[in-house]
Amino acid sequence: MRKLILAAFFALVALPAAAAELWETLPPTPAPIPTERQGEAAVNGIKLHYAVYGQGSPVIFLHGGLANGDYWGNQIPAVAKNHTVVVVDSRGHGRSTRDERPYGYDLMADDVVALMDFLKIPKAAVVGWSDGAILGLDLALRHKDRVGKVFAFAANTRTSGVKEGVEKNPTFAAYIERAGHEYEKLSATPKQYDAFVEQISKMWADEPNWTDAQLQGIDTPVLVVDGDHDEAIKREHTEYIAATIPHAGLMILPNVSHFAFLQDPKLFNYAILHFLGDE
Repeated sequence: MRKLILAAFFALVALPAAAAELWETLPPTPAPIPTERQGEAAVNGIKLHYAVYGQGSPVIFLHGGLANGDYWGNQIPAVAKNHTVVVVDSRGHGRSTRDERPYGYDLMADDVVALMDFLKIPKAAVVGWSDGAILGLDLALRHKDRVGKVFAFAANTRTSGVKEGVEKNPTFAAYIERAGHEYEKLSATPKQYDAFVEQISKMWADEPNWTDAQLQGIDTPVLVVDGDHDEAIKREHTEYIAATIPHAGLMILPNVSHFAFLQDPKLFNYAILHFLGDE
């Protein structure tokens, strides 16, 4: 009996630790996808890095706060099969520069419009994640003639839509640490990450704060999307956005978080392509 108990004990000890749920993981940032159609556009007082892939109706990908365009590496090949994909490093992020003007979503959305003018793109669909999704909605509010559709993943339209203490969530904390290393590697000002975070944090403290009336004025087709385990955005807030924007769709992706495009790219890509009319 003692041998059986010992054997059972050692068998239990030998078992691997329970694997993390998919929504608790932070898969690696994809490597940059080479393209000859890339550069830095001198727009709106800064140099905005962009990369272009594929052919067809244009789709602009806008990443989340602290990130860079490389995060879309799992989406670019799928969407570029039928579209001209434009990936942007937002103001001060990745390879793009910033100036001394205070951050604001309006300013960052104006950067996107200026890049569209630079690339001679009259109108485009937007796929946005987090801050990028907010920019997509800002474009639909203020530049509706330039936006065809908005795929808004993990957006908030009021500061109260963000969960308190999100930066303490292990997955989100790992993302913040990773973003710092990537900034140091990619930025033209690699030692200014803390100053950059301080500058953009002032925007996050006050923006966005759109009213119901403003959201109700959006007539661009919008799909409001989030993961069912988003660490940052309150589920009721996501549902509120979809209910307030006229004719907006709502999609909650299963078993993923604020980083769904890394955690389950096949599902995320299907959602994008279906919304764009490619599936």
